[in-house]
Amino acid sequence: MMWILGNPITIEGKEFSNERAIYVCNHASPIDIFLIMWLTPTGTVGIAKKEIIWYPLFGQLYVLANHLRIDRSNPQKAIQSMKEAVQSIIKHNLSLVIFPEGTRSKNGRVLPFKKGFVHLALQSRLPIVPMVLTGTHLAWRKGSLHVRPAPISVKYLPPIKTDSWSEDKIDDYIKLLHDIYVENLPAPQKPIVSEDNKNS
Repeated sequence: MMWILGNPITIEGKEFSNERAIYVCNHASPIDIFLIMWLTPTGTVGIAKKEIIWYPLFGQLYVLANHLRIDRSNPQKAIQSMKEAVQSIIKHNLSLVIFPEGTRSKNGRVLPFKKGFVHLALQSRLPIVPMVLTGTHLAWRKGSLHVRPAPISVKYLPPIKTDSWSEDKIDDYIKLLHDIYVENLPAPQKPIVSEDNKNS
């Protein structure tokens, strides 16, 4: 489908694409939803905010594929949904895919990561496989209904083991993953560093 729309795709690190794992993916375009559904192993369950259904075409595909949606306006329900997701992947030997930013970037630059993916790792002890997407924000810009030709790349990185992770280091794990994305994304998709951060 992406080739039909004029978007050539480069895929790197395919040797890491069939792991039973938690796949984490930066999010900057509705196209990302199609990519994670296509490029994660069979038997992978997605977790996203309930508003994902309003993404044209890809949101409906996500729901029809029986992926999970979380109501983030209700913290108790969101926590329960996460627990149920972990129970399901353990019981049925599944993988999981999640956008760690919790929302879509407006300009393609990676946003701060939320804690959800760490809690999932602590409960499931599955390794984490980062999926680094570049160029999708150019192919489908925020607010547009048109897909434009733009080169897209998907890079799987080596799995990160979580067997020894502990709850007292959650912030460290978030920084670890975020730093990996900052290192692997091109300059236009890296976060803008403020002068205060440069000097700190």
